[in-house]
Amino acid sequence: MTIGDITPMKEKKSRRSKHVADEKAPLLPKRQDEDAGYDEFNGASFTGAVFNLSTTIVGAGIMALPATMKVLGLVLGIAMIIFMAFLTDASIEFLLRFSRAGKTTSYGSLMGDAFGKYGRIFLQISVLVNNIGVLIVYMIIIGDVLSGTSSSGVHHAGVLEGWFGEHWWNGRTFVLFVTTLCIFSPLACFKRIDSLRFTSALSVALAVMFLVITVGIAIVKLISGTIMMPRLLPDVTDLTSFWKLFTVVPVLVTAYICHYNVHSIDNELEDSTQIRPVVRTALALCSTVYIMTSFFGFLLFGDATLDDVLANFDADLGIPYSSLLNDAVRVSYAAHLMLVFPIVFFPLRLNMDGLLFPSARPLSRSNMRFAFITAGLITIIFLGANYIPSIWDAFQFTGATAAVCLGFIFPAAITLRDRHSIATKKDRILALFMIVLAVLSNLVAIYSDAYSLFKKNSGAGPRA
Repeated sequence: MTIGDITPMKEKKSRRSKHVADEKAPLLPKRQDEDAGYDEFNGASFTGAVFNLSTTIVGAGIMALPATMKVLGLVLGIAMIIFMAFLTDASIEFLLRFSRAGKTTSYGSLMGDAFGKYGRIFLQISVLVNNIGVLIVYMIIIGDVLSGTSSSGVHHAGVLEGWFGEHWWNGRTFVLFVTTLCIFSPLACFKRIDSLRFTSALSVALAVMFLVITVGIAIVKLISGTIMMPRLLPDVTDLTSFWKLFTVVPVLVTAYICHYNVHSIDNELEDSTQIRPVVRTALALCSTVYIMTSFFGFLLFGDATLDDVLANFDADLGIPYSSLLNDAVRVSYAAHLMLVFPIVFFPLRLNMDGLLFPSARPLSRSNMRFAFITAGLITIIFLGANYIPSIWDAFQFTGATAAVCLGFIFPAAITLRDRHSIATKKDRILALFMIVLAVLSNLVAIYSDAYSLFKKNSGAGPRA
């Protein structure tokens, strides 16, 4: 055997070898001649892929995790975070294994391979509902942090109002317009997800910065003796408190949703065998951040921990430089969400294009279509964050439902469909468990949201 015989064997593991098979795949990111677009691209690095996937995972959900400790207690809460990381790893493994078997290179084409045209369309609609909802909520949170918000007649000042006073240029609409024009739009114009690896690294660093500040405050208060021992187990005293345990299921189930970006990241890796280590490294990194944030957040605020722990940083922390630390936490979190935005936007644009133009040439090769879809989606998100009333309540229903479909129901359904006869008995049992858990979390989310809305409306009482 000569050296010339060895080279092709090595190239079988490269990123390019994955794209020879699926000319029928109707959904981006890969279609027909798109491989040619990679001639000048040597492939994404392992580190860049880990940061991009980690950024997809760690969004706004991190702020809700300390509140789950208040319900479950530290022991059960941390155990559930670890369990959901393993379950997410299994669901992503289903996607990758069946993608290899069916020679598909996107989530949509995998659903199309398993369930035909309507399976692909259902997947694309779920991505649109989930990601548009998530991005609108991100923009709302950024507006709340920077410009303040009013609730029940009480105005909570934003960071810019606190620093400079109330002016027209730090009003909510103008701040979000400048943020959209100067940050979201430029970052949304990259055609490869690997181009966002540096902003993703900075985003993860900002999440770690929030964690470090929280840990530091907790240690200072622990030394001064002003922190009580946190509850280790759930406080179950009656049937109502028992059912309350299930209200945290939707938060935990959706904490690791990143499945819609796995294929895009995989497609850009030079070595396709690296995707499994990339997934596991990202999950390990995010699990560590989640566990520490949950532990120290609950340790710091105890039973006073709010559903969004960021709101706990709106008051005096009882330590020196409390105001400065509060602002640092809020600004770092707002900046984190700004950098998460383009990572979540990337699959949104791909799936919108796949839904509207299923037979068109690759989106990266059509600048006009790329610009049209990008501008249209950013406009919709901006208008939704500014002018649609009660948008948060609406996406509590649709967002949770679409997220668990993407993360667990679709991968499990693909496994049970088993078009290529590669699923084991263990796979089928695990897939059934995923579907039961996902359906349960949806029912709990819908019931709890509907019940809270009913209480809110009935609490207003009849008009005089």
